Amino acid sequence: MATTTPPEGWLSVGHIRRPHGLRGDLYVQLTTNRSDRLDPGSELFGAGRTFTVESSRRSGKGRLIAKFAEVADRTEAERLVNTEVFAAPIDDPDALWVHDLIGKPVIDQTGTDRGACASVVDNPAAPLLELTDGSLVPTNFVTSVDAEQIHVDVPEGLFDPDLRQGGA
Repeated sequence: MATTTPPEGWLSVGHIRRPHGLRGDLYVQLTTNRSDRLDPGSELFGAGRTFTVESSRRSGKGRLIAKFAEVADRTEAERLVNTEVFAAPIDDPDALWVHDLIGKPVIDQTGTDRGACASVVDNPAAPLLELTDGSLVPTNFVTSVDAEQIHVDVPEGLFDPDLRQGGA
């Protein structure tokens, strides 16, 4: 019997959306900025099984279309509409991964614990670490992340309560 849960440690990376054409190609909406998740040979897990990317391309409108080796035709592709897909973590020492940030204390350049990272908020300039007290820290101020903490080097006044509350 096939499992419905992804392999341990695999991360949600997007959703299969709708079929494209008759040969089983599918539109895939990634929730990651790593389009290499759809490189040929990549594996994704969804709907209780593993899929191997045979090929991928962008549509004329820029959307990603993938052909999975295990999906033979449109009928099979239609059964996968809106399936969440997962992939193994990527080993990239220069990348910041949300799952590695949540819950870790944020330590500034003076050694002060500023609270734990509660979430990561998408922002056009740079993603923001949202701390448990509501403070926001742009990720471009992160200097390192280790197994225990997130280290940041922030400008003076970033944690000033008047600035956080929108005061003068």
